[in-house]
Amino acid sequence: MRGVRDTDLPSYVVVSGPPGSGKTTLARQLATELHLPLIAKDTIKQALMAVIEVPDVAASRLVGRASVAVLLAVAEDVGYGVLDSVWHRSRAITDLRRLPGSIVEVFCSCDRSVAEDRYRTRSGSRARGHFDDERLSTEIWNDEVAAPVGGGWPVLEVDTNREVDPKTIADAVRQAFPVERA
Repeated sequence: MRGVRDTDLPSYVVVSGPPGSGKTTLARQLATELHLPLIAKDTIKQALMAVIEVPDVAASRLVGRASVAVLLAVAEDVGYGVLDSVWHRSRAITDLRRLPGSIVEVFCSCDRSVAEDRYRTRSGSRARGHFDDERLSTEIWNDEVAAPVGGGWPVLEVDTNREVDPKTIADAVRQAFPVERA
């Protein structure tokens, strides 16, 4: 079931970056600014963890991968949206290319120390099934997530070391998506 959307926008705005880089904050703001639904991996993961036991980090990783699969299935069914996840390039390029529409990627870039501090600060506020306190720094920041997915679509790199203006980013998303007018 595909909904009605503003055709001056890409079908999908993929918000990427390492954990703690400000993706979810920016994705929520962009969804509001662009009037697109937000489809967020962590929201799906939280719902799954409410009914599935997640006894350890390995199980949490599996539920995380399942959450991304659900996110992609919902995005394909809806036909558009702001997609918020930690996208691992080795899997994400193929997965995102399967979506039936155009993509603009918004990559949240920040200093590694800033991302790690934010990640550690929020760890007490999330469900135990995330096992934030047990994750290694190499899982939080690595080559798979520390650069844009870059699947051939426009990429907007946003410095999230400090607060960003979502209206400015939304305008940049609109400009990055070339629209042919009759």
